[in-house]
Amino acid sequence: MRNQILEDLKTAMKNQDKEKLAVIRMVKGAIQMSELNKKHELNDEEVIDVITKEIKSRKDSINEFKKGGREDLITKTQAEIDILSTYLPKQLTEEELNKIIDEVFEVVKPESTKDMGKVMKELTSQVKGKADMGLVSKIVKEKIG
Repeated sequence: MRNQILEDLKTAMKNQDKEKLAVIRMVKGAIQMSELNKKHELNDEEVIDVITKEIKSRKDSINEFKKGGREDLITKTQAEIDILSTYLPKQLTEEELNKIIDEVFEVVKPESTKDMGKVMKELTSQVKGKADMGLVSKIVKEKIG
């Protein structure tokens, strides 16, 4: 994953793709910062976590830009999300996600919202990086409730 990001950085430089170059440099910096904090080179799963956090940050920004009516910033930030998303594993469709959630429900057998933590713990190991955990949480709440 790291090597792919570095290769894409070189390609963006050669092609003078300023938008992609800026996003890749930003994510490379975030990865390096995380490595400094953890004191080891990140594996692919940890790199995906960093990218996921960057995407979540941008989605939060988009919500704020919508409140302020800043269409220009919404478009720019969405383009950044699109570039970052190329580094994530293939995302699960809502159908696939519901199927996995149903399977976990059969194993955990939640009786109330108190069991949500058990369900989410089990789901996180199966769908982390492949689905928006906010959406997963929302679906689980609906199914339990």
